[in-house]
Amino acid sequence: MLTLFTNRFQAFQPLQGVPVRITLGGVRFKLPYSLTHSVRELAPRRDYLSKPEPEFTAAYRADLDLLGPERIAALLRQIAEKEGDHRLVLLCFEDLAKGLWCHRRTFATWWKDTTGDEVRELSPMADGGFQQGTLL
Repeated sequence: MLTLFTNRFQAFQPLQGVPVRITLGGVRFKLPYSLTHSVRELAPRRDYLSKPEPEFTAAYRADLDLLGPERIAALLRQIAEKEGDHRLVLLCFEDLAKGLWCHRRTFATWWKDTTGDEVRELSPMADGGFQQGTLL
């Protein structure tokens, strides 16, 4: 079993699950939790990182399509099995409460479209709400 969530580094709380970095660059500030896992395959590539949202989204989704849900699930299951926790929280930097868009939510939409499984955001969204539901 694999239960995926997204959040930003600064809002993650250890009770939410296992933190997993999905960014190209590492965190350059002190975190109040241990961040030992990274899935670089889920980080966007530099060649489209600064593109406008529609171009970025198309390129990032194409990369995810090439990887495929089976390969991604296998990478994530390795972490879940090692940690003994099916709840993985995919982390990056953007504050969605400020109306920013982010690759973690692009991944979440792609994952839902591809597997049918929801990936809930654990931090506030720009509309003032949350998508989190329960943490299981």
